[in-house]
Amino acid sequence: MSKWNEEFFIEKGLLLTAVTSVIIIALIIIFIFREGLPALESVGFFSFIFGMEWAPSNGQYGIFPMIIGSLGITALSLVMAVPLGVLCAIFLAEIAPNTMRKILNPTIQTLAGIPSVVYGFFGLVLLVPFMRVHFGGTGFSMFTASVILTVMILPIIVSVSEDALRSIPLEYKEASLALGATHWQTIKNVIFPAAIPGIITSVILGMGRAVGETLAIIMVAGNVVQIPGSILDPVRALTSNIAIEMGYATGVHYNALFATGIVLVFMIIVLLIIANYFHYKKKVTIGGGYL
Repeated sequence: MSKWNEEFFIEKGLLLTAVTSVIIIALIIIFIFREGLPALESVGFFSFIFGMEWAPSNGQYGIFPMIIGSLGITALSLVMAVPLGVLCAIFLAEIAPNTMRKILNPTIQTLAGIPSVVYGFFGLVLLVPFMRVHFGGTGFSMFTASVILTVMILPIIVSVSEDALRSIPLEYKEASLALGATHWQTIKNVIFPAAIPGIITSVILGMGRAVGETLAIIMVAGNVVQIPGSILDPVRALTSNIAIEMGYATGVHYNALFATGIVLVFMIIVLLIIANYFHYKKKVTIGGGYL
């Protein structure tokens, strides 16, 4: 009886925790929509999304350049982080000796725990002057921000990709080796293709982190509201715009910043849906025993 009571309370406690989490998320989304919809009604949905000018003092609220800035920074960081992260995951999962793995894994995980302001200071003090000297301009640019983001999302891509590679049944590897394939051929032709859904999930989760990053981007991106002509031009991200202007915004300007948050929420929701789809696909594929 005592054991049954214990299990009952544990089950109900976990259920309460899950329901509470869902309610909190729902309340946050409702609050953002409540505060942001007045701006969309006042400015107009298409004028807000595709407008080219952000000048609250003149009543102009167009966030399209900032959408391009956010997507550009994210895309550049993924171009650099995905090959590095996937190759690092393959090395840790299949090639690295146990001793080296015990050193590298905690080191990579430590990168995820470093505050974003530290990355921002690193970029501001070292990376921005380097870019200014070697590439010209002010050094504050979309490329500089993407380099910082690359380091910030690497731990996510490496960890999730390594888990995906390790989750492949050992029988796949043994069968490949038994047929005469080398270790590298087995990794390339058997293990990696089977782990692709999980690797794609890691990329999407890293993309979500990149889209939502704020402080480090504020410090190195330049914060100029414009569509960049090159990767060396300064840009402003959606998250940076909210953080910079929320402290003094009033009226429609205040609501427009929340409307920017609505756009970010939709972007993150889409990424999470895609990530969950590939995660489910990975489970079905591996559980079904086919590639």
